[in-house]
Amino acid sequence: MDAPSRSDRFVGGLAELIGGRLGDHAVPEPAGGRPGRFWSAGRIVLALTCLTLVAHWLQKSPCRQGETWVLSGQLSQFCYSDIMALYGAEGGLSQGGLPYLDYPLEYPVLTGYLMSLVGWPVNQLGAAFGINEFTWFYDGNALLLGICGVASVALLLSLRRRRPWDAMLFAASPALLLSATVNWDLLPIVLAVGGLLAWARRRPVLAGVLLGLGTAAKLWPGFLLLPLIVLALRTGRHRPAWLAVAAAVGAWVAANLPAVVGDYLRNGSIDNWLQFLRLNTDRAIDWGTFWYVGQYLDRQLLTGPGPFQWLGANVDPHLNWLTYGLFALSCVGVGVLALKAPQPPRVAALAFLTVAAFLLFNKVWSQQFVLWLLPLVVLARPRWGAFLAWQAAEVAYFFTFYGQLLRGVGDAGRPEGQFVMPEGWFILAATLRWGTVVLLCVYIIHDALHPRDDVVRRSYRDDPAGPDPEGGVFNDPPGGSSRTVQVEQHHPVDIFSRDPQLLPGLQQDVLPRGVHDPVRQDDHRRDAE
Repeated sequence: MDAPSRSDRFVGGLAELIGGRLGDHAVPEPAGGRPGRFWSAGRIVLALTCLTLVAHWLQKSPCRQGETWVLSGQLSQFCYSDIMALYGAEGGLSQGGLPYLDYPLEYPVLTGYLMSLVGWPVNQLGAAFGINEFTWFYDGNALLLGICGVASVALLLSLRRRRPWDAMLFAASPALLLSATVNWDLLPIVLAVGGLLAWARRRPVLAGVLLGLGTAAKLWPGFLLLPLIVLALRTGRHRPAWLAVAAAVGAWVAANLPAVVGDYLRNGSIDNWLQFLRLNTDRAIDWGTFWYVGQYLDRQLLTGPGPFQWLGANVDPHLNWLTYGLFALSCVGVGVLALKAPQPPRVAALAFLTVAAFLLFNKVWSQQFVLWLLPLVVLARPRWGAFLAWQAAEVAYFFTFYGQLLRGVGDAGRPEGQFVMPEGWFILAATLRWGTVVLLCVYIIHDALHPRDDVVRRSYRDDPAGPDPEGGVFNDPPGGSSRTVQVEQHHPVDIFSRDPQLLPGLQQDVLPRGVHDPVRQDDHRRDAE
């Protein structure tokens, strides 16, 4: 099992403050924990996830009460959530309506189904017993999304049995603390991570179904099919990849069909269902994006309208097609990397690059979209230094975003004496957010071009299943044969565990020939961050 104080330069530096790194003669911790000890690495990470989610609920608690939403209290207390706002939509759940049947909803259908699952009974209870429906609706969604968050971490731990501490990046991230229930994004996250785990376990149909359902909750899990396609071209493993694509399409159609049919039968059209596509076509440049920063620079540096301002006034079709083109070029770049790298890049690395490219060039980058990248960075590049720099930028963006919203409400919409933040602070935070995501992309591309620097690949280089924990069939050798486990005679290893470990009865202080010491093989103290 990986020892972070030895495998991560940043963690190793912090470890010197509390006694130093794990020693050369320390007995490695088994992947499943020591017999008789309850607190294994995985259980610690899961417990911390629960604590983070509880702390998040406490941070959002002021907005559970309606009186907070007076004089922009939801902004000054940093507790705004779309969950509360959308429950009161015109003709919506708080008035007995159902998404797609009775009113248009700007989200894909699986998110609408989850809203209805909680909202309809809450509305009925409100009519019968006079409960605070908004509070109950938020708490019900927070509970379900919290389950999705904990399940996501459990799935990440299943993908990282040799490196369970990697999941700590998700569990302890400031982004999860601040943004977990701003929207329903933890639902597609658990489906996307589940899809990657199914692919790693060589179940392409299940992987496709989960990714298709994730796409029916939010668009981005569908982008994870691109790495499967390009790696299939690189490795020749076409059939599993296209099975996954077909299953994803089928699952997406099956999830959408009830909403489409219901909308048509109720309203004679599918306009309510089309709201998601229509909104994303017509939507203007949103806060904090590359294009928003460009508009600010136009205003500051030019005397007349600049190129970004022109694009803002001509969103459809000019800006839309420009963003589509830049994302398409990025996907081509991901494909070239997959085909030309010295070794096939890992699935998670290509997945992160694809989703990050979408965010970097999209005209909308909502504050909670940071959650999309969290599980992917855990799998693609679990190094604390660059991760914490990115998270610091996200925290700065979170607070300055609310400051920017308060600027826009006017004096009548905020408490007297409320501090008004200069817009430049927000622009700086948005630029730092954009830049740190680009930095992560550069590091991940570097690791793909220099596989020896990839800490995950090094941790799994002797794994019988292959060097890419998410690779599945892509780990198989050329020629169409499946990877088999080779074990030296007279040196028994437990091949039924994903992590090769000594069978019971062997000495634990000396590893047999042919089994690598996971502590020493992951000693990367000289690595650059």
